[in-house]
Amino acid sequence: MREEALKILFKYLKTDYMLKHSYAVEAVMREMAKKLEPENEEKWAIAGLLHDLDSDITGRLPGVVNDAHAFKSVELLKEEGFGDEELYRAILGHHDNKGVERESLMEKAIYAVDPITGFINAIALSYPDKKLTSVKTKSVIKRMKEKRFAANANREAMRAIEFTGVPFDEFAEIALGAMQNISDVLEA
Repeated sequence: MREEALKILFKYLKTDYMLKHSYAVEAVMREMAKKLEPENEEKWAIAGLLHDLDSDITGRLPGVVNDAHAFKSVELLKEEGFGDEELYRAILGHHDNKGVERESLMEKAIYAVDPITGFINAIALSYPDKKLTSVKTKSVIKRMKEKRFAANANREAMRAIEFTGVPFDEFAEIALGAMQNISDVLEA
């Protein structure tokens, strides 16, 4: 399933930053699935990998929500004959104002996972060595309280992970660990 998803990803998404973001969200979603819904680990990871599939097409920029964003991703996946309603709902639900009430654990998780990956990257970039491996969980928790740091980061969405039953501190640790595990891909 991942191989097919990667072919679709590379067909539509070319921007290096967005590809790395997709890998980060995939890694964190995989780890969250292990905790919350292990039987659907692959589906959660694929949702993370493909959630921003349309970014190059819709002209989406980090922190800016385009009206067509997410809808176009679902349209492309349907054209490719890939995915199902559960996957489509998760992709639509990773942003507000897409008409999807986040109900499933996967929908709730991806809403929180998407912004935390960028937030953790921002923390890493604030370090002298700019390495994910230098970031500690306590730094993620501390920076959440600093409103001026990464001011555009959707802290409300990140904290929404608690609707899955996972406390934010644990989520921060899981997300950071998942990203550090693929730091060779994310920092290359």
